[in-house]
Amino acid sequence: MPGSLDDQLGFAPDYDSPIPYMQRTRDYYAAIGYTTPYRWAHHVDTPFQPLKKPLAQSRVTIVTTAAPYDPAKGDQGPGAAYNGGAKFYQVYDGDTSKPHDLRISHIGYDRKHTSATDSGTWFPLPQLLKAKASGRIGEVAPRFFGAPTNRSHRVTIDVDAPDILARCLADKVDVAVLVPNCPVCHQTSALVARHLEANGISTVVMGCAKDIVEHAAVPRFLFSDFPLGNSAGRPHDVESQALTLELALSLLERAFGARTTMQSPLRWSEDASWKLDYNNVAQMSPEELARRRAEFDKQKEIARGNRAA
Repeated sequence: MPGSLDDQLGFAPDYDSPIPYMQRTRDYYAAIGYTTPYRWAHHVDTPFQPLKKPLAQSRVTIVTTAAPYDPAKGDQGPGAAYNGGAKFYQVYDGDTSKPHDLRISHIGYDRKHTSATDSGTWFPLPQLLKAKASGRIGEVAPRFFGAPTNRSHRVTIDVDAPDILARCLADKVDVAVLVPNCPVCHQTSALVARHLEANGISTVVMGCAKDIVEHAAVPRFLFSDFPLGNSAGRPHDVESQALTLELALSLLERAFGARTTMQSPLRWSEDASWKLDYNNVAQMSPEELARRRAEFDKQKEIARGNRAA
């Protein structure tokens, strides 16, 4: 018996496409009772700063949405439930010459299909240091920067992005590699990238939420079709992490203009059905939606208290 027409023509299933995070998020929050749709940042024009010097002579930093581990803030370990108490609300920086324990329990990464056991998937400092050692880049900047995942566009645009820019300028940064994790993280990183680029710093966003980043319109975007939380490569796969950073660096060199997207050739798995799960209300029972609403309200109160503190 002949197979299906898709099999005969070699077609992939329709769901094996980049996850539509903006629509999934709108539908999800509506289903748990938040009926005002979130306004995702949308731009058409995009600033573009070509490299001012070869990468082998450039000073490169990282902008991350991961948070420093704080043992006083509850469970932040691998597989931890969403922890609003671990969120941060001001830009921070860290010394790139030292190791750092950064975690992502405070944001909505894909907890079903990845477990946050390897920070190399969201904080590529080890790979950046290797790039410096090999001569691929000139220097690693003395500091990396943490960008708060504000849902408020105005706070990101008027407060956080200018703060990160000022710190980059103080460190004489030439290039910034931005690494988001959750859906809102991708929007935050896109808005920060646009601000840096408009002020003379070349950028590349490494991410997994293609629709959000392209909707906001960034200069350069390296898309990895992986579950959220793995923008810098597969967990415990150093080769994939090295390749992902190299693709981002190559994109910095090769992009001819703004809004250039490169897709990583790496696949998460041969079975793409994992893409059907993240915040997909069609996969959730009414009881599950009610449970999630209660948990969301609880975490929102915790985060509100931390913000006020």
